Amino acid sequence: MSTVSFTDLFIDGAWRPATGRGTFNVENPATQQVIATVADAAVDDGRDAAAAAATALPAWRERAPRERAEILRRAYELMIRSRGEIAALITAENGKARADAHAEVAYAAEFFRWYSEEAVRVSGHLGHAPGGDRRIIEISQPVGVALLLTPWNLPAAMITRKVAPALAAGCTVVIKPSHQTPLTALLLAGLLAAAGVPPGVVNVLPTTHDITLTADLIDAGPVRALSFTGSTRVGSALLGQAAKRVLKTSMELGGNAPFIVFSDADLDAAVAGALVAKMRHNAEACTAANRFYVHTRVHDEFVSRFAQALSALKVGPGTDPSVTVGPMASAAARDSLAGAVRSALDSGGRVVVGGDPLPGPGYFFPPTLIDSVPATAPVLDHELFGPVAPVVSFDSEDDVIAMANSTEMGLGSYVYTRDLPRGLRVAEQLETGMVGLNTGVFSDPAAPFGGVKQSGIGREGGHHGINEFLETKYIATQW
Repeated sequence: MSTVSFTDLFIDGAWRPATGRGTFNVENPATQQVIATVADAAVDDGRDAAAAAATALPAWRERAPRERAEILRRAYELMIRSRGEIAALITAENGKARADAHAEVAYAAEFFRWYSEEAVRVSGHLGHAPGGDRRIIEISQPVGVALLLTPWNLPAAMITRKVAPALAAGCTVVIKPSHQTPLTALLLAGLLAAAGVPPGVVNVLPTTHDITLTADLIDAGPVRALSFTGSTRVGSALLGQAAKRVLKTSMELGGNAPFIVFSDADLDAAVAGALVAKMRHNAEACTAANRFYVHTRVHDEFVSRFAQALSALKVGPGTDPSVTVGPMASAAARDSLAGAVRSALDSGGRVVVGGDPLPGPGYFFPPTLIDSVPATAPVLDHELFGPVAPVVSFDSEDDVIAMANSTEMGLGSYVYTRDLPRGLRVAEQLETGMVGLNTGVFSDPAAPFGGVKQSGIGREGGHHGINEFLETKYIATQW
């Protein structure tokens, strides 16, 4: 099978062109060449997909949990069997290095396996009312049709992290992937159909009409749940729209993760963790370390080691197996990083490694380390979403906690120290939904993923993820 397998809309179990035969091009960000022409869904296509999901819902929610579980398990097995093809497609449309693409496929597939196990563990409760005059029965039921809006940075994992719990719960879904990376979503639709997902249960709508199509699906029709991963700005707007119909919503929004290195940290581990926390997936991840706070006693040594590690990374097309850093997703993303570097320098920062965009074709930006950044520098207020690492020095635990918390974002954070009580104490005080304590990776399908403050609502993954697609019903009775 060729790398680009599907380019039409997937509605009600069938491949079809968009209304009016509209199409758009998908570009490889490493070469700026068109790699596919994809159907461009319009509002009428969205309504057809939602209607198909609504029609398929009764039969799917009544399927035995074990049957839904077995379909998800087959999806996991098919995804692992096709991991080379999927990884190649991710590299082609997203640009990330081959190793990162393979890692994403393994991570993404695990959501199918995890929720194949969770599908049969949705439980209820039976108890006595305190007055003794009735019994309290609690059951969980699927919300209904769920609209899933996914970003471009992890085009496989951001879909499976939503689809797997939704299907496990008994919901049907309409997926709107990013128009920058629709091909992976379409391939996953074909894979799910091959695994036995019935027509109408999963529908995929690539589109460049994001705002109008999404607004129409939210404002009317059978959609009862909205799950979005993306920027806080867009998430806030979607929440406002969803509020009109009081949809059940889950939002995984932006981050601004602090990476804190205390004076007693194992610097070998801290540098290795910083490299992973900052650079995996081209540093285009909401969990990426965004601000580096290093104690003055170890500041110079950490900066020297981190600079050396960043300098050793190879930038280039992800198809080259020796490349560890691929292109940014777009010219706008590359140019935004250049602006962030200028801002850091204007605030008094000093470039140690990198600093300038690389010549094309392709939207390449080198790993960049900026030292001596003041704690009040504007560059620290924004999610960089790229391989730029500003470093700030600190002297006290209280000071670094205050600096780390001085943002409206609260997704993830990282702490390195050999003092376990200190590490746990600081982790409790950091205003983030997740903390990596002496580790540069905390994402895991078996763990709850999500943030606080303006970084999101709800959790994905773990036992919590399926609850985003369930409603609790209370039945009062007596016998």
